[in-house]
Amino acid sequence: MNALLTVNSLKVHFPVYGGALRRKVDEVKAVDDVSFEIPEGSTVGLVGESGSGKTTIGRAIAKLIPATAGDIYFDGEDILTMSPQAFRPYRKQIQMIFQDPFGSLNPRMTIRSTIGEALDIHFKGMAKSERADRIEYLLGKVDLPADAATRYPHEFSGGQRQRIGIARALAVEPRFIICDEPVSALDVSVQAQIVNLLEDLQEEFGLTYLFIAHDLAVVQHMSDEVIVLYRGKIVESAGADAIYQDPQHDYTKKLLAAADHGL
Repeated sequence: MNALLTVNSLKVHFPVYGGALRRKVDEVKAVDDVSFEIPEGSTVGLVGESGSGKTTIGRAIAKLIPATAGDIYFDGEDILTMSPQAFRPYRKQIQMIFQDPFGSLNPRMTIRSTIGEALDIHFKGMAKSERADRIEYLLGKVDLPADAATRYPHEFSGGQRQRIGIARALAVEPRFIICDEPVSALDVSVQAQIVNLLEDLQEEFGLTYLFIAHDLAVVQHMSDEVIVLYRGKIVESAGADAIYQDPQHDYTKKLLAAADHGL
């Protein structure tokens, strides 16, 4: 399979300022020389503890934060060096599902407005009737009733809000979705439902995922390949079953032990 996304020697460093003049005194190497590929239609899991750099990688790919160095190719095009205007068509193809389903939704906007906002930005000129049909269709795809469109985020459970976040990501017909800890804030019983939904949508729409999590068991279930990240560096990368059955790095073994004990 051809790689839809290629990350080469990605670095994301954050300056640390100190002193009365607020000069740069150090830097935090949140991501330090990371390289990987994601074949089209597959899922690559990115796993590591909090602070390992997982989310930073996802946000750098989506160009929500600047990278310090490296290359990111999407469908063969170097998106890292693109201007905001040049990247605009790619914004539609690269979407994110966030960890906190409540924090990522505007509490003052109905679900119709939340999903419709993305349609208004990327499908200018869409007729109102077509817009309404599209929103109802998307809600159905994430197993929510049509009347959910008229309600507000606080009226839904955490799992339902995450379904709304998934519908919003799907609205603009992306090819690649960065799933940033999409189930970690949910009850265990609801986690399985959301994971199964993501798998069903991937199969139906041919989606490509970067699935970010700290729970290696969830990542192993979702992913074709797993990348283990520790302090901004990749310490192990292999097929999902191989990682689970024969981990090579001590840190991977630690994550597996934590998963097995439900920590």
